[in-house]
Amino acid sequence: MNPYLESYSAAINDFHRARNRAQLKVLLAKLKGQPSDLLDFEEVRKRLKAQGSIERGLRQIPLDAIVGSLGRYHDFTRDFLPKQDHIKDRWARVRLAFTGLSGIPPIEVYQIGEAYFVKDGNHRVSVARQLGATHIQAYVTEVKTRVPLTPDIHPDTLIIKEEYVEFLEKTRLDLHYPNLDLSVSIAGQYKVLLEHIEVHRYFMGVEHKREISLEEAAANWYETYYLPIVKRIIELGILRSYPNRTPTDLYLFMSEHRAEIEKRLGWEMRTEKAILALMDRAQNSLSTQLTSLVEKIDTLVLGGKFSAGPPPGEWRQRAIAVASPSALIQDILVPIDGEEGGWFAIQQARTIAEREQASLRAIHVTENSSSEQENLYLQETFEQLMRGCQVAHDLVVVKGDIADTICDRSRYIDLVVMNVRYPPGPLPLDRLVSGFRELVQRCPRPILATPQVVSPLSKGLLAFNGSPKAQEALYMAVYLAKKWSIPITVLSVDEKSSKAQKYLGIARKHLTYRKVNAEYVHRTEPVSDSILSTADQYGCDFIIVGGYGYAPLVQVLRGSVVDELLRKSTIPLLICR
Repeated sequence: MNPYLESYSAAINDFHRARNRAQLKVLLAKLKGQPSDLLDFEEVRKRLKAQGSIERGLRQIPLDAIVGSLGRYHDFTRDFLPKQDHIKDRWARVRLAFTGLSGIPPIEVYQIGEAYFVKDGNHRVSVARQLGATHIQAYVTEVKTRVPLTPDIHPDTLIIKEEYVEFLEKTRLDLHYPNLDLSVSIAGQYKVLLEHIEVHRYFMGVEHKREISLEEAAANWYETYYLPIVKRIIELGILRSYPNRTPTDLYLFMSEHRAEIEKRLGWEMRTEKAILALMDRAQNSLSTQLTSLVEKIDTLVLGGKFSAGPPPGEWRQRAIAVASPSALIQDILVPIDGEEGGWFAIQQARTIAEREQASLRAIHVTENSSSEQENLYLQETFEQLMRGCQVAHDLVVVKGDIADTICDRSRYIDLVVMNVRYPPGPLPLDRLVSGFRELVQRCPRPILATPQVVSPLSKGLLAFNGSPKAQEALYMAVYLAKKWSIPITVLSVDEKSSKAQKYLGIARKHLTYRKVNAEYVHRTEPVSDSILSTADQYGCDFIIVGGYGYAPLVQVLRGSVVDELLRKSTIPLLICR
């Protein structure tokens, strides 16, 4: 047989094999609902509103980065397998040219970002890929657009790119920030971003008392609001928990999640807390899910009596992650029962809120629906107690289980201030049915338990025994001493003086390092009596302690120093975990 005809016949056979593979790929793509076609360059150019072109000359380009074609996008699959029988002869001749003496000339392509579109040479690209080549020579014409493309572009993401271009045309952000990247992975999100900017624009206008252009508002929103949030999201590693999502995706996800939580809570949520809520969802690991499942079973079967709550230090670590170490108390939750003796907690919380410039969120939880008259009484009494207060404050009335509701809402604040009207009793059954004990056990935040007094909180007594929760109490004592400029007395109680001195040494070292002056005392008598007598002797008007040290069941059976203090103390008790 003629050598040429033999080679041509082999090339035709190669075409048929490639053609069969193309049919299979198209079928599989349809079954998976995935695109298999090349992109139409003209459509892409129009959608992205091309702004001119530059000749870049002869270059070696990766074949995998060729995603479309000018005019021949129906003839080949996305990976340039032939789809049409009528191109068989042309394809076979190009195949022969690859092994002939004359070789093949470079192809011609348009470049948008990192993606290429064939202007001339579609068959050469197809054959080169079937022969296993990874690169090909091409004359490149770079097409300028506001939004670059990547080789993973497909029709759905092209719609997103088109929306991005329209967004940039309106905001002109890319002209002010050359390295701007607000890419998203879901269509329709740029409309939401524009809504955010419009809201920001409105408040800018109110603040500056003039009309603000969309361009000015967009730049201010980007610098003062968007960038700080995205920076924290990246620094906290939250992106790693959301593969195939962009920083802007997570910014929008956080905003949506924040709105849902605010609707449920009935109050505005700080950005820092919204980032923490996003981090919670990102860290929803198997162990976290199992812990949550155990707690749900405990709540359903045992009413939550034996739920241990989060580990020691969890609140502190989370707070430091998103807030300044000098402003740990930004939001205070104050549950109220509406009875005459139950309003002391509001007055005590106001003292702290004004020092910390923190918001005060009062909540009345009722297991049955309350009347309009009752709600009006609560609101009027609350506003009367808060009259003249310059910090943000509000009261919400919700229906639900008291302990569950308080513990759930405390996840979004920094301190719970509660009135101690019914402390845990001295007997196991008393402790088992005590709602206050359950709250102390489960609540993920520090609790300031207040008796029927309002303390000036001018001198604190830290009861320290070296335990993990006592370490958290030590951390809080340092914070309050420095932030409020108040003196601290440190007490350690143990039958063995050497052990007490050891704990005092630990506390002294930490306080000295943080430049906090303190008095150090050790006692050997019963712990709760020692704490109360020392507080009285040294003129302390509140006590700082760690939370329950035993597992919930053991604590119910044995009782604890915390329970004794809740029953006996006439000054507030700050319980840390």
